Amino acid sequence: MTNPSDHPVDPSIDGSGAHGDATPDWPIAVRGVTESVVATLGPNERWNMAALGLHAPDQVGDPVTARTWGRTRTWRNFNERESGVIQFTTDPVEFVDAAVTIREADTPVLPGADAWVEIDVEAVGSGEQGDTPWVDWELTPVDSTVRRQRVPTINRGFGAVIDATVAASRLDVDAYPTDVLLDRLVYFAETVEKCGGDDERTAFATLDTETGWRDRLSAGRSPPQFDQ
Repeated sequence: MTNPSDHPVDPSIDGSGAHGDATPDWPIAVRGVTESVVATLGPNERWNMAALGLHAPDQVGDPVTARTWGRTRTWRNFNERESGVIQFTTDPVEFVDAAVTIREADTPVLPGADAWVEIDVEAVGSGEQGDTPWVDWELTPVDSTVRRQRVPTINRGFGAVIDATVAASRLDVDAYPTDVLLDRLVYFAETVEKCGGDDERTAFATLDTETGWRDRLSAGRSPPQFDQ
């Protein structure tokens, strides 16, 4: 058996396993587009959960940014409250619930969140793609908490669930061909069947129910189905 002392921890490696790219004032390294769940406080004083992609800064010291599409609850709450809570979870059920359902809670932190960051937000750009308006936001961390540190693992089923939420969210966007998106969703369902666990299957079943993407498939196509 290998002695752990033979492999000392490299202090240049941050909690994400990345060398030298830790994002200042964030509990993780934001690389490329890092998927998260954002909680924003609505006019009913309840916290709305939604998926949000965090865009890494081009230069060290620049802010992390995010883009909202359409007149969503997140857009409204960012606009009115100028704040939110970014969470990082590896629970596929929590992520899909946030991405494709209307999920509100009395508190801003999900049970499965490993870490979270309280943020202030500022709109820094806007435009339209087709008929869909978008807004870019700068995210400034105010305070952060790390609840759990995990040994990272790679599961293709989990990755397929995350990618499937993206594909499903684009089904009614003119810029994305529907047939291509459906092909991707079929592939992701097959990947979840082969590689996913119970949580991934439950999450994909929620995606099926909430988006109805299977109803758009041509006759004869029958990708794997899962029980909630």
